[in-house]
Amino acid sequence: MRASPPTQRPDTVGRRLEPSTTAPLSTRTEPYGRSNSNSRRRIVLDWRIRFVLLSLIWGFSFLFIKVGTDGYAPLQVTFGRMVFGTAILAAVLLIRGDRLPRSRRTWAHLMVSAFFLNALPFTLFAYAGTMIPSAVSGICNATSPLWGMALSLVALSEDRPTRRRVAGLGLGFIGVLTVLGAWQGFSGTDPTGTALALAASLSYPIGWIYVRRHLAGCPESNVSIAGSQLLLGTVQLTVVTVAFTSVPSSFPVVPLLAVVALGALGTGIAFLIQFGIVAEVGPTTAQMVTYFIPVIATAAGVVVLGETLRWSTPVGAVIILAGAALTQTKRRRAKPGVVG
Repeated sequence: MRASPPTQRPDTVGRRLEPSTTAPLSTRTEPYGRSNSNSRRRIVLDWRIRFVLLSLIWGFSFLFIKVGTDGYAPLQVTFGRMVFGTAILAAVLLIRGDRLPRSRRTWAHLMVSAFFLNALPFTLFAYAGTMIPSAVSGICNATSPLWGMALSLVALSEDRPTRRRVAGLGLGFIGVLTVLGAWQGFSGTDPTGTALALAASLSYPIGWIYVRRHLAGCPESNVSIAGSQLLLGTVQLTVVTVAFTSVPSSFPVVPLLAVVALGALGTGIAFLIQFGIVAEVGPTTAQMVTYFIPVIATAAGVVVLGETLRWSTPVGAVIILAGAALTQTKRRRAKPGVVG
């Protein structure tokens, strides 16, 4: 909670990432800086198992948001998420003896990426969670590749569209209209909550475009850059939360545990799992987690929270995922000597 990355082989992770002409942007599978060269030696769990675990963590994150906002204000849920997520990465950095970035320029860029990749989308999803079912939030999250595709056409001139990818973009937004029940005048789903969730999904590819242009190839490790980004996002949320909320009069246990799980698992540990998968099998495979998140979020919302869904919600989700899959298809390269 979460525009496809530049095309690269696993053994190229850590080198400077240049804009690719064959893949759109993803929401959360592109490493910022270098990867640890010894990471593969320490891997003890098959990447497929970690992939399933990552899908479950991010799929359940929308349930955690929903439960957390039952006891705390949305900003407080987001603030707690950032605090516990930052704590996990800070502990890893201390254990590894890794250092934080030293360049002021890097910190300035991280301030921007923290806003678009953490503070803003996390807050929007938290507010959306008070208005719409967690399943719908998870489905809206799946539109991130669609937004990434649309933005890449504007932000990256060398990332030319293909008919298939443009068709996927159109198909995906038909899916959004299906989820919203457009033929009923959008009366089936809260339009404000859905708009907030869609805006949160749009924020991710905006952030990744910025990261790809300004932070790719940083000398620091992925964990160092991600930890610094979360730290700055926590600072941003601290200022906003103090300004617009008051200290809770009580601390209900179940919502608090949901916030802890959301931060420690959905933000901290999930980042570590994600970077490991990208380093081992590459971003193209890692980004496939996007297509499992709405399925898990929907199942969790219905089974655990007892949410009811109209038939158009799962149907729209399937259409969205089909469109997102089409936007990720690569341009075929002409064979040598073949014209047309």
